[in-house]
Amino acid sequence: MRPVSLPSSLLAQMRAHARETYPDEACGFLIGVGPDPTEPEARRILSVERAENTFDGERRRRFLIRPEELRDVERRAESTGRPVVGFYHSHPDHPARPSQFDQDHAWPWYTYVVLSVTASASSAVGAFELDADAAVFREVELRVEPESLSAPSVVEG
Repeated sequence: MRPVSLPSSLLAQMRAHARETYPDEACGFLIGVGPDPTEPEARRILSVERAENTFDGERRRRFLIRPEELRDVERRAESTGRPVVGFYHSHPDHPARPSQFDQDHAWPWYTYVVLSVTASASSAVGAFELDADAAVFREVELRVEPESLSAPSVVEG
């Protein structure tokens, strides 16, 4: 599995979102490019967009993004030539690793970024992709790039 490149400013945005929604899970979209034949080195995340956690239950342990919200973000992102390439969410007071529930509801090809968050900080972060053959998550290298290499972080809508 290829690495994932993420500008430090986007990681900061995801961490801020996770802290704002604590003790509930934050969730959102990863918008970018690759990997594909023209981008063989890595998947690059170029922007993030927050999503509403609409889980009808304990949001400290689960998140749900409405299909309509996903379709809307996909339409806007694809019109810029930068599709939704994954999702991020936080794990309040838990490690930055996907849960069994996360794995059971994941889709192949997408990147999943998981952030650990506590009442005082958001520190650990991990990137994962579902191995379609084995139906398990595999950790992928997450390359946090310095700000100078960052791309614009907003999808206009």
